[in-house]
Amino acid sequence: MNFQKRKKKILDKLNESGEVDVKLLADELQISEITARRDLNQLAADGLLYRTHGGASKVNPLEKPHDFVNKAAQNAAAKDAICRVAAGQINDGDVIFMDCGSTVFRMCQFIKNKKVKVITNSLPVIYELQNSAVSLNIIGGEFDAERQAVHGSIANEHISKYRAAKAFLGIDGIAEKGLFANSEKEAGITTEFAGNSAYTYLLCDASKIGKESYLRFGDLKLVHAVITDADDDKLKGIKEQGVVILKAK
Repeated sequence: MNFQKRKKKILDKLNESGEVDVKLLADELQISEITARRDLNQLAADGLLYRTHGGASKVNPLEKPHDFVNKAAQNAAAKDAICRVAAGQINDGDVIFMDCGSTVFRMCQFIKNKKVKVITNSLPVIYELQNSAVSLNIIGGEFDAERQAVHGSIANEHISKYRAAKAFLGIDGIAEKGLFANSEKEAGITTEFAGNSAYTYLLCDASKIGKESYLRFGDLKLVHAVITDADDDKLKGIKEQGVVILKAK
């Protein structure tokens, strides 16, 4: 069976059930699991499905854009391990900030049954948590289509009106020298979230540790804890400056 025929069968199955499992898909199509994964990766790259750890799920074109969900699905196992730890820090009744990071987005699946209030600038987070136990506060301001999020001075002003028990934020880079972002607007909203939260967690996979990107916007004292899957030797300099390290396994 060639790729085009497999593609049709995969998409038909997704339309029927909403998700597929690599092992079951390989059995059904009589192909190897390696081929099944390669097919799913290709369809994800084309924006036709949402790649998950162990399979794929259907993308609703009226909701989360394809490029965002596929970014969120990259390194899914590590991100999910980080997000399980993060979700374990949340208690019913908490007010929390969540930003528009692709790792932070994956935390949604672990908090849907928690009775908390989420204040966020992320449209995908809003879509994912609607019709759940979570109460939502949507930040207003300028819409950033690429990030699928709201940024800008109005958004920062909105955040400043609220106080959260905990903030769960992504970052472009964190190193001994401080916190790094790829743009001023991302740096601004991260600073605002952290400044109005009693306790700030950074959710970082190993690729973000030790990375210095375009803009250094803050000292490590801006955050309290980093949740990561990075090796201890990469974290030594950050830990020595008083940042709590929570390891995801």
